[in-house]
Amino acid sequence: MRLIFFYISLVFTFSTFAQSEQLAKNYIQQGAYEKALSVYQKLYAKNPNRINYFLGLVESYQQLEKFDEAESILKKRVERTPGNAQILVELGHHYDLQGKSEEARLYYDKAVETYSNNSVNHAYSLAQTFEKYSLLDEAALIYEKGMKDNPRANFNVQLAKIYGEQGKLEKMFDSYLSLLKTQPNYINIVQRNFGDYISEDPTNEANIIFRKLLIKRLQQNPDILYNEMLSWLFVQQKEFKKAFIQEKAIYKRKEEGPEGIIDLARIAISEKDIKSATEILNYLLETSASKDMKLTAHKIILKAKVDNANKKEYKTIVDQYNTVFNEYGKSRETIGLQVDYAHFLAFNQDKKQEAIGFLKDLLKRERLSRFQSSRIKMKIADILVLDQKFNQALIYYTQVQNALKNNFLAQDARFKVAKTSYYKGDFAWAQTQLDVLKSSTSQLIANDAMELSLIISDNSLEDSTQTALKIFARADLLAFQNKNEDAIAEYQKILTQHRGEKIEDEAFLRQAKLFEKEKQFEKAKINYLKIIEFYNDDILADDAYYWLAELYSNELGEPEKAKELYEKIIFNHAASIYFVAARKKYRTLRGDAIN
Repeated sequence: MRLIFFYISLVFTFSTFAQSEQLAKNYIQQGAYEKALSVYQKLYAKNPNRINYFLGLVESYQQLEKFDEAESILKKRVERTPGNAQILVELGHHYDLQGKSEEARLYYDKAVETYSNNSVNHAYSLAQTFEKYSLLDEAALIYEKGMKDNPRANFNVQLAKIYGEQGKLEKMFDSYLSLLKTQPNYINIVQRNFGDYISEDPTNEANIIFRKLLIKRLQQNPDILYNEMLSWLFVQQKEFKKAFIQEKAIYKRKEEGPEGIIDLARIAISEKDIKSATEILNYLLETSASKDMKLTAHKIILKAKVDNANKKEYKTIVDQYNTVFNEYGKSRETIGLQVDYAHFLAFNQDKKQEAIGFLKDLLKRERLSRFQSSRIKMKIADILVLDQKFNQALIYYTQVQNALKNNFLAQDARFKVAKTSYYKGDFAWAQTQLDVLKSSTSQLIANDAMELSLIISDNSLEDSTQTALKIFARADLLAFQNKNEDAIAEYQKILTQHRGEKIEDEAFLRQAKLFEKEKQFEKAKINYLKIIEFYNDDILADDAYYWLAELYSNELGEPEKAKELYEKIIFNHAASIYFVAARKKYRTLRGDAIN
């Protein structure tokens, strides 16, 4: 019983101390230093060996400019533990606060000297103490000593961070590469950190330093890591052919699948470099890559050509599809290509019935898995929506939902049920479906569902007749049907007839995107400027800033205006989904991607 009582008392005591310490910290944060001092004095009196209480007491004295009291307890601690290098740093900082830089330097140097005779296990805590007071040279020195004295110690992350802050870019890159040699799972974090220094400009100082370092390391030790990082660098610079050289080297040495080459081609396509993507994928078609990989290559390049083709090129694309079908057959193995071909027939050539017949024949001809047949039915339904046969489309989407239940494709089908109901003006049923999808495991579907749900709910409350919403839905359908000029005209009805209503900013934005598709860039600019002028505090403001910045940068040749808009996102819209991209593009335009 006594033992239990002892443990209860002990736990209560620790809890009380913890609460008191937290209270003192809160006082420090609030600037209530007298109150913090009072608490820390009591804590320190009861347990003078606790470093947290000691440092809290010192800080309280210093904030109140009671420097003599702070110096007294610091010196007593130094006398009691002369080998404690961290306390020497604290004493040095104490003199720095008073402008006594010579005395401060004396103790900083002494801390470094003391460490050299100390256990290497103290390297991290001592370096952190130096870092706390922005003494980066000393912190780096201790980390370097710690790694030299103990080969098992790894302070590359800490050193890289310091070197970056000091502007010692080569040493920073070198430390990160050394980290990746021992811990390759840090690759994504490292590349994200590199993004603060590397820009799209190959002549940027950081880009040049990093490229030279990688080439130097490759010459000394042909590790595949350096090929991977060179490929990554060239991708950032949008030099896809140079990245391709590295990916070929990786492919040959790894003796694994060519996924890296496929991914590179996709990135090139996303940046509209179809020529480089074609060259990359043709390489795969000429190698001993598997049949599946070659079909993937055909699928990617044909889809890219469709997405970027004009009507004069359609016959060539049909011939290319037929060439692939002649070589590989119209079988289960080429279902992805066949679905894409049907999409091309319906959405690009307006051959809707031919496309649906093609897909229905595929359903009858082949023994398919549930997933394969569902993919085909999804495309049939899409084409039926394109043809405004909404009820038939809903039947196919529902069949996919029932066949695959919680699969991603089933969630996509449910969203398309909602979208189809929205197109036909059945907003209540659309809302019911969207409410379910807001918690979808797919973030993309959940976000799309949330966006459409808000459009319906916001504009149903304001207008019980839903007049503007019906026009907006009709415009969205026309945009889906690639009838851009008709869609632009419908959005204009909202801007003319429903001026000032909640849906106006959405109409401005969607019309602007269609103006861009039609190369009517000045009109798109006007729309974005109107959103910024009239809806600057609303949810679409950051969209308008970002897309107008892109327009200025990529189409209108006004990089200074683009830079101003990216800057507004950085400083006024930190939570925006465009924040990271805006920051990187701002730094590139400013010409100093280096922090």
